[in-house]
Amino acid sequence: MLCDVCKCNDATVFLTQILEGKMHKVNLCEACSKEKGVQDPTSFALADLLLGIGAAEEIEKGAPAKKCLVCGFSQADFKKTGRLGCSECYGTFAEGLGSLLKAMHKGTEHVGKLPERAQRTMALNQRMRALTENLQKAVADENYESAASLRDQIKRIEADLSNSA
Repeated sequence: MLCDVCKCNDATVFLTQILEGKMHKVNLCEACSKEKGVQDPTSFALADLLLGIGAAEEIEKGAPAKKCLVCGFSQADFKKTGRLGCSECYGTFAEGLGSLLKAMHKGTEHVGKLPERAQRTMALNQRMRALTENLQKAVADENYESAASLRDQIKRIEADLSNSA
């Protein structure tokens, strides 16, 4: 396929734009794409999405760029690679990443996954610790009826834990 501009070279850059419901395709050779100011479309779009619209242009104009204090990664590095340098970069570039992460995931905080059995065991262990603390307080306050009830609840949880193991 030939370049739509020079009509001499093979097209290597393919742009598609939808304006007013109509699709417009432009096929450019490498020389014409550079002449027209078209950069690597994948890294450009990713940088704009992740750093906020217009951030890529600010970087190129020489605006003061944020840098990660831990790894020294800058917005320009991020634009080139599409990746962050370290875990601290998430904090450094949080302003641009927050809305993107919310759109991509259910939230902005990693909660991980646990098998259902492990979740149940953890919940039972937490409940057991709370009941044990309450039992100690009830005994210290000489509230023996409450202590007996708490003791019975602890025994039921211990039975549940031994059955699930």
